[in-house]
Amino acid sequence: MSRRKDFEPSTNRERRAEILKTALKMNEVGLNQGSAGNVSLRIGDFTENNGFMVTPSGIPYDECTVDDMVPMTMEGLWSGKMKPSSEWKFHRDIYKDRPDVNAVIHTHSTFATTIACLGKDIPAFHYMVAVAGGRNIRCAPYHTFGSQELSDATVKALLRRKACLLGNHGMIVTGPNLKKALAMAVEVEELCEMYWRTLQVGGGNMIDDEEMGRVLVKFQTYGQFAPPMENDEDEYRPKLDPRKTHNPKVSLPKMRR
Repeated sequence: MSRRKDFEPSTNRERRAEILKTALKMNEVGLNQGSAGNVSLRIGDFTENNGFMVTPSGIPYDECTVDDMVPMTMEGLWSGKMKPSSEWKFHRDIYKDRPDVNAVIHTHSTFATTIACLGKDIPAFHYMVAVAGGRNIRCAPYHTFGSQELSDATVKALLRRKACLLGNHGMIVTGPNLKKALAMAVEVEELCEMYWRTLQVGGGNMIDDEEMGRVLVKFQTYGQFAPPMENDEDEYRPKLDPRKTHNPKVSLPKMRR
């Protein structure tokens, strides 16, 4: 499909700029390097315009322009001059599984990736682990990047969580917007660094489930982060009415595979 020149409502231009700004910021603060990692933002209104926009594949972010951001549908169709990130499947599947999520960030930050290469969950060694929505931060098993298997494992690891690690790969964080998702990425990286340091001297003391339950309740009104899920059972899935979410109503162009 040739590129549609009439597909630039102001809302989409603003969101392209927001995605690129976030990608540059995560590199600036040391969460990522070069063209590694990826950023996306949900667009649409859960009807015929439902979709998301994601960073392009294999281009250093400091060489990107706002026009390089790639709009996609939930069917995997895309439009524009650049191919979407090779990891678009887990972005798409997170949005399909989690109507509460409007932004996704994936990074290869140093300490999160170190713990991910050990295949370890982040346990309740510090109460701030609860900021990610539960009593631990899970690590999904390794799968080839860009594969459906990796996407499926990611969605499972994010069940009732706002962040997870990807085995031998990196981290993923989610949020209601890109600002909060980036703040979550910074928090998770700091937790991973602290946990790595505790592992050097024996692993530290763990906080018990009862106390973490109290922390999760207190986090319902904590700072800039959205409330954690209430139930800590793995089989729980959020049942939100997508009609009550607040996403921009924009039109997607005709797409290509």
